[in-house]
Amino acid sequence: MAELVKEGKLRYIGLSEVGSKTIRKAHKVHPITAVESEYSLIERQIEELGILDTMKELGISLVSYSPLSRGFISGTIKSHNNLDADDWRRWMPRFQEEQFNKNMELLNEVKKVAEEKNITPSQLALAWILNKGHVPIPGTKRVKYVEENIASTDIELSQDDFDRLDRIIPLGTPTGDRYVNMSHVNL
Repeated sequence: MAELVKEGKLRYIGLSEVGSKTIRKAHKVHPITAVESEYSLIERQIEELGILDTMKELGISLVSYSPLSRGFISGTIKSHNNLDADDWRRWMPRFQEEQFNKNMELLNEVKKVAEEKNITPSQLALAWILNKGHVPIPGTKRVKYVEENIASTDIELSQDDFDRLDRIIPLGTPTGDRYVNMSHVNL
């Protein structure tokens, strides 16, 4: 990839779902511009593992995919049973019924914060990422949600807001793995 940059065929190099060891190894070969990883109010493993610290140290940006935790934070999925029989989230540990119910309790507290700010939980979650200086890439099929997501760029969060959200979902809160098999993630 570094050769392609030298040849002018690429401008930047990014990595996806990697750990600190891989980031450092790659960064020695050629500067890494960004790392894409799942990151949300519900999924903070890259903080727990020190990956965000490594990125900050090396001046690498985070592109947060699934910033709404695969639709969970939007609040549109009310129970595990709301997922269609062929919905792949049914097999994800985070969406298994027992863990889903625990996560729903956390989401209900997040919703209270959003309601007090007169915004949606999705907007709060996106503002949380943006106010931390990261780039979220939420997915949607509807224009109304694109507009809602764009509006989150104007939401300012205070340190009190961050502290309150950290009390609701402290770092290390078990929310369920992202995948059935996590062995290939964050290496």
